[in-house]
Amino acid sequence: MVAVLLAGVGAGTVNTIVGSGTLITFPVLLAVGYPPVLANVSNTVGLTPGSVSGALGYRAELRGQRRRLTVLGVASVIGGLVGAILLLTLPSSAFRAIVPVLIGLSLLLVVFQTRLAERYARPTAPAPDGATPGVGARLVAGVFGSGVYGGYFGAAQGVLLIALMGVFLREDLQRINAAKNVLAALVNGTAAVVFVFVADVAWQAAALIAVGSVAGGQLGARIGRRLPASLLRALIVVVGLAAIAKILVG
Repeated sequence: MVAVLLAGVGAGTVNTIVGSGTLITFPVLLAVGYPPVLANVSNTVGLTPGSVSGALGYRAELRGQRRRLTVLGVASVIGGLVGAILLLTLPSSAFRAIVPVLIGLSLLLVVFQTRLAERYARPTAPAPDGATPGVGARLVAGVFGSGVYGGYFGAAQGVLLIALMGVFLREDLQRINAAKNVLAALVNGTAAVVFVFVADVAWQAAALIAVGSVAGGQLGARIGRRLPASLLRALIVVVGLAAIAKILVG
């Protein structure tokens, strides 16, 4: 119980700052005896409150992003629903080969974000009502794909979202991170609702992760909002490389 609770704190913290908190909680659930699918389902249910907590911790950076997040949020919810259904119908190894490739490509996007944004990003000058402009179809499609992946497994979902928005939006990295937390919360929440109704959930483990991740979400917001963009970008790359190594090693 202590191990699962502490894993929840760590995952909530890492998810809020970067993403990939699943790589902390999922192995712990496996280590204490839960089978893979049950561990994945329970982990998603447990981390959802932490995602909400992290989003609330970044609420100052969310100002003016309502219109953008409405569009991207719909794509995230639909993607999360598809991903959750895939988890319950496909073998657990279905995405294993592609996940490291996805994360690797995302890290390249993060590293070359500034150069790519100059070519592809949409301007984000405030609209008359104070909201930011809409988003392009390529970003919406990418966020939908990230939602499918997040609903299925979710490790490094935050890295994918930061990479996509960093390329297609000319926006401060902290504001992108704030938007990432909202979208990840929507994906996790959608998948969690599906799992609660149609799958088995280890409720004790999910509750312990939930309590830990809520605390971790607030801690992560305190830390993440103080990091300069260059350090945050470096941290994203380090966490992403650790995620690839963990997945490949198993």
